[in-house]
Amino acid sequence: MSKHQTIEFPITGLSCASCVARAERALSDVAGVAEARVNLATETAHVAFDAPAEPEALMAALSNAGYPAGKATLTLDIEGMNCASCMLRVEKALVEAPGVADASVNLADNSALVRYFQGQTDPAKLAAVVGGAGYRANIQTSDSPAASERQEAEFNQLQRLTLIAAILAIPVFTVEMGGHLIPAFHGWIGQVIGHQNSRMIQAALTALVLFGPGLRFFLRGIPALIKGRPDMNSLVAVGTGAAFGYSVIATFAPGLLPAGTANVYFEAAAVIVVLILFGRLLEARAKGRAGSAIRGLIGLQPKTARIERNEAVSEVLIETIVPGDIIHVRPGEKIPVDGRVTTGSSFVDESMITGEPVPVAKGPEDEVIGGTINGTGALKFQATRVGADTMLAQIIGMVQAAQSTKLPVQALVDRITLWFVPVVMAVAALTVLVWLVFGPDPALGFALVNGVAVLIIACPCAMGLATPTSIMVGTGRAAELGVLFRKGDALQRLGTSGIVAFDKTGTLTEGRPELTDIASAAGEDENAVLGLIAAVESQSEHPIATAILQAAHRRKVPVPPSTEFASVTGFGASAMIDGQKVLVGAQRWMVRNDIDFGTLTARAEQLASDGKTPVFAAIDGRAAAVLAVADPLKPTSVAAIRSLRRLGLKTAMITGDNHATARMIARQTGIDDVVADVLPDGKVAALERLKADGEALAYVGDGINDAPALATADVGIAIGTGTDVAIESADVVLMSGDLTGVVTALELSRRTMRNIRQNLFWAFGYNIVLIPVAAGLLYPFGGPLLSPVLAAGAMATSSVFVVTNALRLRWANHASAT
Repeated sequence: MSKHQTIEFPITGLSCASCVARAERALSDVAGVAEARVNLATETAHVAFDAPAEPEALMAALSNAGYPAGKATLTLDIEGMNCASCMLRVEKALVEAPGVADASVNLADNSALVRYFQGQTDPAKLAAVVGGAGYRANIQTSDSPAASERQEAEFNQLQRLTLIAAILAIPVFTVEMGGHLIPAFHGWIGQVIGHQNSRMIQAALTALVLFGPGLRFFLRGIPALIKGRPDMNSLVAVGTGAAFGYSVIATFAPGLLPAGTANVYFEAAAVIVVLILFGRLLEARAKGRAGSAIRGLIGLQPKTARIERNEAVSEVLIETIVPGDIIHVRPGEKIPVDGRVTTGSSFVDESMITGEPVPVAKGPEDEVIGGTINGTGALKFQATRVGADTMLAQIIGMVQAAQSTKLPVQALVDRITLWFVPVVMAVAALTVLVWLVFGPDPALGFALVNGVAVLIIACPCAMGLATPTSIMVGTGRAAELGVLFRKGDALQRLGTSGIVAFDKTGTLTEGRPELTDIASAAGEDENAVLGLIAAVESQSEHPIATAILQAAHRRKVPVPPSTEFASVTGFGASAMIDGQKVLVGAQRWMVRNDIDFGTLTARAEQLASDGKTPVFAAIDGRAAAVLAVADPLKPTSVAAIRSLRRLGLKTAMITGDNHATARMIARQTGIDDVVADVLPDGKVAALERLKADGEALAYVGDGINDAPALATADVGIAIGTGTDVAIESADVVLMSGDLTGVVTALELSRRTMRNIRQNLFWAFGYNIVLIPVAAGLLYPFGGPLLSPVLAAGAMATSSVFVVTNALRLRWANHASAT
């Protein structure tokens, strides 16, 4: 009897014994499963199975049952990738590896982001998968060299190799090309050194170039070619190897070649290596600059902090801070971690996190953010979030995740690039054949030169860098301006949006409403009713509840204790107070409970027409009062809406507030369309109606009730000052409450996509135009032939152009909202 295969992996979503039973049943129903055991305490599954069952089927069954297998995320630093073909081969190998959910490889920072099922594979196996594809992978850990350090090391190595190659290649180029350009120099070489000796010296120097600094092309390119997966290194290795090999034969065994064809091309082989290394040197420096935003964010956090322990203050490493520690911050110092002020007052510069230039006043009970800069006052605060939990660490994680995302536009590039190098090699072979058959004498020399030129000029570096470099720079610059793209593909979708819809409270308005009016029913004491309403609202976190509570405190109205509190999202709340059932909420809450407000209804309509939000209260089933709350517009709301309309976008407001108040806000801001008096699911339906004409839609919100709408919209934009639930549901987060951030995000999206299109146009256009020229297509019509040396220079220039063009995004500024 054959032994079963076994697998053990974590499961998410388990909460009770019935969950365990359902998960076990889902696993057991997969054909081939012999035994399935799920452990609630450890949240793991142990499965014994035979064919036809396989791990992927087990994972799918659990996911369908609502208990997906646990996934982990791994970042690998990849060595040896030089072009889009390399990137796609690494990605393909990872995606096809057992246990991998998805993988994204970034050529711009030579990394791979992999999500895999725990228990089915592990980081070491995934690194080995990359090794099997011909590249080296290092597992990124907390103590791994930073990307900047790796890029600096790569730059220094390339600088050294380029210098050595140039020193060796200059004599070869001078002797050979000088002799062609200056006949007297050619004669002088023959008299002093001898032409045969000159060729042998060139052979020696070129061999040192190819098998010294240029050895990397052969070590990576030839194995890839043998495996049937040629890449850029293969093109360079074959091209320079062919030129060198032909020249060696022409030098040491010229009789093997047809008469008149024993020419040497040592200078082409040597200078090609120098130019490609120099191009990579410039590319490495530019790629390093592309990641400057992330390095800037990482550099915000100080290395040490002054902590109060055992009644003494000492300086410790930031890694040793734990939640609850009391931290002292002197004027001008950086705040090390997130916390809550206990004593002192100061103004803190939070511009590096929120993008807002005005320092924020801080005092007892105020929150402070790690990485921000304290002003002139001294602060003492208690650490609340440290390490990976701080806002700064989460921002860095969001930006890095966005930079690793592939945009939809990249899919076409990937499909083309996958076949590009093999097609180029076929074109080069065809070029050689055509020149041998139809070319003028010496046909073999023409065939070699043009074949090598095709191989060299067609390296697809620029294609692989066109999209990820722009994403890196664009998302990094956005973070510096207080706009976080949590998902990189939101960059593309936001730029195509035709409609921007807004929530009202806390988004267009300050979200800090104040009680302005209270109209009590006949026979009701105003302060007594306010106290009962405040007692209900004391258990609510809604901004209106806060306004009512603050008004009660200002009036010194006693707030009695409440019991049996219950709330219905979008309607209102209820509680028992001193034996009375008190209801507080919107008019629809009263309608649902069959409470008639009589003449107070007209008063509520009047308050709403003034732009105020009416709040209804009932006691034991009878109308008690109508309150009015006014929430002022944010100072930038009108300007932001104006800017969006100037950019050609339609604007809408979707709110749970009443129609009269919503229309008043719309008139003040200039919003085009208004949907009012809707519940959270009504917001989703309203979004679907707005999207009915096919235009992409962005939704901006800040509250828990906005989460479904944020998830439904093509692009969800959350106000960073809002709830965590809203932020988690969004694609883009504005770190401040300033709505001009929406304009900034939109313009950055459009600029980044325009930059990507420019890069792709250059990368593809360059190859489409110059490959035929390199093949000699223009020669029969009196046009020029393209020297392999010029081809190498053009190839290097194309990559540097693409990265340099992306770097222009670093100078994008806050969008103007005036």
